[in-house]
Amino acid sequence: MRPPLLRDPNLHVVFSVTLMAMLGVSSITPAFPQISQALDVTPQAVGLLISVFTLPGVVLTPFLGILADRVGRKAILVPSLFLFGIAGAACGLARDFDVLMGLRLLQGVGAAALGSLNLTIIGDLYEGHRRTTAMGYNASALSVGTAVYPAIGGALAIIAWYMPFFLSILAVPVGLIVLFVLDIPEHHPPSDLKAYLTGALRMMKNRVVLAMFAAGVVTFILIYGAFLTYLPFVLEGSFRADSFGIGLAIAAASVTTAVAAFYLGRLVRTWGEGRLVKAGFLLYVVTLLAMPFAPRLGVLVLIIMVFGLGNGINIPSFLTIVAGSTPGEFRAVFMSVNGMLLRLGQTLGPLIAGAAYAGLGLTAVFLVSAALAAATLVGLVLLVPDRAVQRV
Repeated sequence: MRPPLLRDPNLHVVFSVTLMAMLGVSSITPAFPQISQALDVTPQAVGLLISVFTLPGVVLTPFLGILADRVGRKAILVPSLFLFGIAGAACGLARDFDVLMGLRLLQGVGAAALGSLNLTIIGDLYEGHRRTTAMGYNASALSVGTAVYPAIGGALAIIAWYMPFFLSILAVPVGLIVLFVLDIPEHHPPSDLKAYLTGALRMMKNRVVLAMFAAGVVTFILIYGAFLTYLPFVLEGSFRADSFGIGLAIAAASVTTAVAAFYLGRLVRTWGEGRLVKAGFLLYVVTLLAMPFAPRLGVLVLIIMVFGLGNGINIPSFLTIVAGSTPGEFRAVFMSVNGMLLRLGQTLGPLIAGAAYAGLGLTAVFLVSAALAAATLVGLVLLVPDRAVQRV
């Protein structure tokens, strides 16, 4: 009889990698208003600290996925964690915005593989509903990080704007844990590189999977644009929140994300992954429309929590659909292409939101984002069945 998932030490190691994958953004966004003031840069320029961090993932993630399929998961994951931790901590020593941007780019190189290989390993370790449940648990762990990191980062930023960057050094001991503790099965892709790439590309030409790729891009545009980059300015401007208060308010989303993701296995049995992705986007539309018009801080926190609920049912559901659509010998490149697209969403989010901010103001950031979520929802309704896992 298989042991309960939450007692599996391999899953615990995956959780630690997931927590590192989110650390590079959620711990520093509460400090954005202070960084803007301390380094004398505009809110749009501060948003580039996210874009330049996620940009390497757009370029490198597919290549790292190919290498992970062919030389092994650990051979890519361990050096990535070391680079992420060392370069990220070095950001805390920077006092010039251009130097800070350069170090964030280097840290982004280390981060490029983290958000895809952790999911690849879940796909390697589990099948069927255990995989869906593990994805939900992993999303809950991620939500714990996104709940705790903004609060910790905001508290550290009260001491000094650069203090949150030092949290990244935690990735170094995580790399050692991966090296010595993680036990994952080996897969044997076709020895011929051309045959390997042709097989992977053929499997990606699936309408539902392509729709999930698109949904993932838009999801991360919304999270990293309106929510993480510009919601702090709403909290500061409308409610005079300091960096710690901003961190706590943003962290409220992670509470509902964690709860929804934890029970994902049960929700999927009743509703199906496809329907949950659509429901998540419906919640995005409603909450993004409401955020800039909240009359009181308590109302805004409630709206933020509903936004987090959307994350909890949407993100692990579309990841499960993607992971369940390929055999193990192609899974790393499959998930890495997905990871590349998520990084693209992270990169584009602050840029799209910044363009709306520059042209029309802060409220327009949220209205434009809601319109994008609504358009995506229409596409999902037309293209994706309610029970959408395409196992091959």
